[in-house]
Amino acid sequence: MSNLDPFPIRHSFRNYRSTDAQRDFWSGLNVALLAFPQGMAYALIAGLPIEYGVYGSAVAALIGPLFSGSRFIILGPTNATSILLFTTFLGLNFAASEKLALLPVLLLLVGLFLVLGALLRVADLIQYISHSVITGYITAAALLIIANQTRSILGVSFELPPGTTIVGIISLTVQHLNQTDIPSILLSAATVLILVVLNRKFLTFPNIAITLIIASLIAGIINTLPTKAIEGDISSSSLQMLNAIDSSEWSLKIPKIGSAAVGNLAISALVIAFLCILEGASIGKSLAARSGKRFNTNQEMLGMGIANIACSFSGGMPASGSLSRSSLNYNSNATSPFSSIISGLICTFVAALFGGLVAYVPKAALGVVVISIGLSLINRYDINVSLKTTKSDAIVFTTTFLSALLVKLEFGILLGTITSIFLFVRKAAVPELIEYTASKDGDLAPLEKGKSRHDPEVSIVHVEGELFFGAAELFRDQMRRLVEDSNLKVVILKMRNAHHLDSTSALALIELVRNMREIGRYLLVSEAREEVFQVFRNSGLIEVIGSENIFPEDSQNPTLSTAQALRRAKEIVGGKRTRVSIFTKGGKNS
Repeated sequence: MSNLDPFPIRHSFRNYRSTDAQRDFWSGLNVALLAFPQGMAYALIAGLPIEYGVYGSAVAALIGPLFSGSRFIILGPTNATSILLFTTFLGLNFAASEKLALLPVLLLLVGLFLVLGALLRVADLIQYISHSVITGYITAAALLIIANQTRSILGVSFELPPGTTIVGIISLTVQHLNQTDIPSILLSAATVLILVVLNRKFLTFPNIAITLIIASLIAGIINTLPTKAIEGDISSSSLQMLNAIDSSEWSLKIPKIGSAAVGNLAISALVIAFLCILEGASIGKSLAARSGKRFNTNQEMLGMGIANIACSFSGGMPASGSLSRSSLNYNSNATSPFSSIISGLICTFVAALFGGLVAYVPKAALGVVVISIGLSLINRYDINVSLKTTKSDAIVFTTTFLSALLVKLEFGILLGTITSIFLFVRKAAVPELIEYTASKDGDLAPLEKGKSRHDPEVSIVHVEGELFFGAAELFRDQMRRLVEDSNLKVVILKMRNAHHLDSTSALALIELVRNMREIGRYLLVSEAREEVFQVFRNSGLIEVIGSENIFPEDSQNPTLSTAQALRRAKEIVGGKRTRVSIFTKGGKNS
């Protein structure tokens, strides 16, 4: 558990003052007022009873900060994990009861993967995942959220067959347009208006909670009025309402682990865990940069893992770092992780005392809230950057977006990640070879295209980039073409910027040296760093090249090594002395 603290929250007790407690309380209250309705919305996205989102928000906020050590991050259900959970169960032909029975197993697997990842420090590998993967996935998830919740604002109901994609969702919605409920549409329009006004005029208010309360009051009025003016009859309107949260049924749940369940859910759990890492890391690093604090991604993974395990036993949902709640916590001037614990306690308290009032919240209003959340995920700036920066970024974004949207979200993440890594390796596997020449004054400079070397018998080649196994073959081919010059006698390889040599590149160099010797040519190595020298020593390259032909790097005088190699080259080709410039801190010496 190198660099992992088993119980980091204990550090928050040091020098904790009453003023800190007050700030944490108000921060926790603000977060809870957002977390409670968001939890309901995320449960609706995932296709679960709304209490799962509320319980998940409460438990993750209570347990996560005990082990994560982050001052600002609030754990709980998020857009990305909720929609991924929805598509996971949509892809498996499970009945509703089976889905709820298997959810604790899925959460347990997610938690175990995260804890194991923290112990193995896999968070350090996140830097190799392109941001275009995340942008493509989030954009696809946002569109899927919007498409799936359109039926809520239209007041229509239908079941989605297993494996349904966004095309199928849109098709089914269109087929059920004849069942559109006019009161639901009117209420949805009113909810949109309320939410827009609140977000423009009262940015610091808990606008989602206020919107749902006002929409519930409007729904209550609509349900008491006859609908003759709307639908041409004298019956009362019957808007679809949410089910009440009965906290008396909240109990410990034991995951029923079996080989079949684990086999069905392992890949999905791994993808959800991977997504949790990406979300948590990006949010944590952003807030840490703003606050000037350090952020330990592996420690955060540990907290997320234990939070998900806790949710598996308490009827929650996958817990990740929430951008909106974490940002609110930061902007509310939280001083410690206690603000997260306070928000979890408040969510639990509200669910226990006022959970029955949720039955007065119309599905159409919550659907509007969910769609607004989905729209907020579509970042046009990030999309433009991904599409226009480089060809590789555009390929990764498009691959992730289309596969996530048209096949499955988890497939999109995996395919996008594989594509990102493949393109990175392909780019890294192209070492850059720059030929240098020495002028009459002895200065070293890149050889301009179309011009000949000052000394046709000696070529100085600067190696730039990776020389691991993926680049070895290309490096060998480039060098072969170079040594085909009939005038050439000696090649000097400047290795200062050559990185990550391995056995494959060492064998390629051995083969190159032997081929050069057969045709009467020599290879010299200059500016060999300790890493390069170690590979040469372990692979036997020193004996093949000859120790007299290898010149280690001099950190105090970087060009000395190449100057020495150039003098050695002159000795090989004719025993003539040559004037070579050596650049030092104080100037140029000959």
